[in-house]
Amino acid sequence: MANALNKSALIKEALKARERAVAPYSKFKVGAALLTREGVVITGANVESASYGLTCCAERVALFKALTEGHERFAAIAVVARAPGAPMPCGACRQLLAEYAPQARVWVADSRKPRQIKEFSVRELLPHAFLDVP
Repeated sequence: MANALNKSALIKEALKARERAVAPYSKFKVGAALLTREGVVITGANVESASYGLTCCAERVALFKALTEGHERFAAIAVVARAPGAPMPCGACRQLLAEYAPQARVWVADSRKPRQIKEFSVRELLPHAFLDVP
């Protein structure tokens, strides 16, 4: 459950992941830490490409890693970056969270103020997700 690891601890894991970001173009480093319902933490960092559309967000890196390692149930995801007010997941990340981690809490913080954590549900971030695929 989300209580297996507190918000601050998951934010710390995201801060560590942020150090491994590959952001040579924007210099905007993002770290994410995804907590499974079993208490496992999977981290990710953004990876940029000169062809910007190929860039992958930290949230997606963590989620894809978790899914391909066999994890299916998620309690929370923490996202950190140097961003006033805290970084918010992009639309693509929101959609994927709605599909694969709909019950997860989303915790975001500015990397310079990691104790100021904002919390959201996935539904709050994307109230009308595209989920019904024929």
